[in-house]
Amino acid sequence: MVTSRDGTRVAYQREGAGPALILIDAAGHFRANSPLDELADLLTPHFTVYRYDRRGRGESGDTLPYAPEREVEDLAALIAEADAPTALYGYSSGCLLAVHAVAAGLDVRRLVLLEPPLDTDDEAGQREFTATLSRLSGAEAVTFFLTSIGVPEQMLAGMRDTAHWHAMVSVAHTLAYDSLLSEATGPTVLARVTTPTLVLHSAGSTDDLTGMAATTAGLLPAAEQRSLPGEWHGVPASILAPVLTDFLRRDATRP
Repeated sequence: MVTSRDGTRVAYQREGAGPALILIDAAGHFRANSPLDELADLLTPHFTVYRYDRRGRGESGDTLPYAPEREVEDLAALIAEADAPTALYGYSSGCLLAVHAVAAGLDVRRLVLLEPPLDTDDEAGQREFTATLSRLSGAEAVTFFLTSIGVPEQMLAGMRDTAHWHAMVSVAHTLAYDSLLSEATGPTVLARVTTPTLVLHSAGSTDDLTGMAATTAGLLPAAEQRSLPGEWHGVPASILAPVLTDFLRRDATRP
């Protein structure tokens, strides 16, 4: 455990050896219910990999009221525990938290983002989405969230009544937290992120997701963008790991 600035206890695990790398889960995910397991295993030969439960999820606390700044402070505590400049990998809404962390001046040397859900054209719609999520709970909140972000119906049907589904339901109240992160992320925040950044998207994703990745890369001062083979909103760990390793191990003199 590390203790965040507001006293929230944040659970984490550390594995591997090498430069520090923190993996940031997407909405509704935490270490016991995460798509990052295989990726972490493939990265530990090259990095000291930190994985943690974002506040309100898994074994971490959830001091109220929530604000994106509190999650940045959670990351600050974890970076202090690593005691070295770190790299960050964010997946989906975890990208937005990573961006805020760098914009706030945390000691981050490189940044990788896989399909950040950044929509700068509909602020009113995002606020309405947050308000609706805040009124819902449990399975209703999860269904509304996943349907609204475009999860294909066949994929959604296969998720219902699985262990993954029930785990998401257990942290359904935190989906509104990720929506608040989306509300707080815009061009002004991205303009402060001068850390070298790799923005990735899956070739199998829909145009809205690939478009948001392109928008994010265009707004970041020091970003490059790549398309990788994959499915909707996901890239296999076996493809992702070597790309991350190459980018994160570049020395400071390489572009």
